[in-house]
Amino acid sequence: MQSKKFKILLAIVLLLSVGTFAQKVTSGSGYDVYDSSVITRPRMPQQNEFWNHSYNFPSKPRNMWEVGISTGLFNVLGDVASITPTMGFSAHVRKSLGHMFSVRMQYLYGTAKGLNWKAAGNFANNEALSQYYSAPTLSGNTTIPGRAAEVVYYNYKNRTQDLSLQLLMSVNNINFYKQQSNWNVYLGGGIGATAYETKINARNEATGNTYSALYTDLYNNTDFKYKNRRDILKKLKAGMDKTYEEAAENYGERKPKIGSQTVDFSATAIVGISYRLAKRINISLEDRQTFVKDDLLDGQQWQEHPYGDGVLTTGFDSYNYLSLGLNFNLGSKSIEPLWWINPLDYVYSELNKPKHQQIPKPTYEDADGDGVIDQLDREPNTPSGVGVDTHGVTRDSDGDGVPDNLDKQLITPTECQPVDADGVGKCPDPECCKNPTIVSECPADYPSLTFKSKTTGIGADLKPLLVNVATKLKANPKCNITISGYPEASKAAQAVCQKRIDAVKVFLVEKQGISADRISTNCEIGGGDKDTIDIKSN
Repeated sequence: MQSKKFKILLAIVLLLSVGTFAQKVTSGSGYDVYDSSVITRPRMPQQNEFWNHSYNFPSKPRNMWEVGISTGLFNVLGDVASITPTMGFSAHVRKSLGHMFSVRMQYLYGTAKGLNWKAAGNFANNEALSQYYSAPTLSGNTTIPGRAAEVVYYNYKNRTQDLSLQLLMSVNNINFYKQQSNWNVYLGGGIGATAYETKINARNEATGNTYSALYTDLYNNTDFKYKNRRDILKKLKAGMDKTYEEAAENYGERKPKIGSQTVDFSATAIVGISYRLAKRINISLEDRQTFVKDDLLDGQQWQEHPYGDGVLTTGFDSYNYLSLGLNFNLGSKSIEPLWWINPLDYVYSELNKPKHQQIPKPTYEDADGDGVIDQLDREPNTPSGVGVDTHGVTRDSDGDGVPDNLDKQLITPTECQPVDADGVGKCPDPECCKNPTIVSECPADYPSLTFKSKTTGIGADLKPLLVNVATKLKANPKCNITISGYPEASKAAQAVCQKRIDAVKVFLVEKQGISADRISTNCEIGGGDKDTIDIKSN
């Protein structure tokens, strides 16, 4: 019966979804800030201030409520493996707080089933099972005296209802590069109350017999490996009926109840995406994970070890609802829910085609005839014939404070300012002229002397060259020279070099009358050709 209800609901959802594709999806928000019909009476004073240019922001418009239904996969995440698919149903009402945030009240109903393929033997503290199956105890006995220890395969059927208040946040409706998107991605969270009831299939309802024989035979004759899990589950389902007649282990009176259902506080995390089919209808795909401080959603909370002693499993159970929804926007004289509207739509529209801005009427009069209209003229009474800049101000090219038409020195350097009434400045003497220095240049074209191998005397071919050197030194009495030779590393070569440079110096001093203190000598090993003597200006 439950399956038929879900099929009918799914057919209605698909039928409505197909019908809406024929509707035209308008571009843009469709929201006009001058439409007073979408402004509530309490917000009209702010809207009037906006229209009268005394307040920068328009009032928040009246926007539609969203109501929706959904169906999808519901399952419990606990100690017993889920059987899928198991279905759920939800209904909600949602209202926007702004363009990003909205609140939603949601009711959820779901049915989940589970069956483990691994056998369990440490269930002595699970009274729902230990009354029918024999489990070992810490004392060494079994829960059913005189009966050997048995194994069971944990199973359950859970029915859950939840009512929660949620805060959702749209993450993509503020778009700088697109007017409006038909997709809306949202995240959210909420708090609420969960009421659930869990039952187990402990025995065959028709015969009243337990599944001890099935469990024992399967346990003794099956290789319990992961690759065989499907075969194990298939045999279990074939040997068990579809009834869940026995109440699973629960908290009894230790937690609040509504009838036979246990009630817990719940917290929910949500992620979803909606697609806008038309102004008043959209479909959504959503995943919701709900957390409760409860470990008996699947009717099981005991570990397998230590064997014979009951130890609680770690962590609490939770449940997941993955759904496809159909949502409708309701309300007259209202715009779409604000999470579908890009708040930058109005801003960019106003920039592109201003309607609200107060733009002064352009005028093109030019009272002073300077070529700059009065609306842009910063000097409205410029004398006739005087040159002005782009702002209509009398031109002052050098910035000395004297207009060009009165300036007798049109370009006065900054260092020559301030200027007199005629725009003439007084320039200081350049630094180079305050303490002039006389720089004398010494000749640099002295010749190089080449000696024949191992000779040290001044030959006839060298004397004219040295006479020329002496002439230049006499013409430049403040210039000095250095005579350099380049011997090899041996002492004999160094001695030859020293004799040569001494002979050159003696010739210049004794034969040409050059002062000896103006001549320096130097022998530099490996600095050049060993038979060459260079004369350079200091």
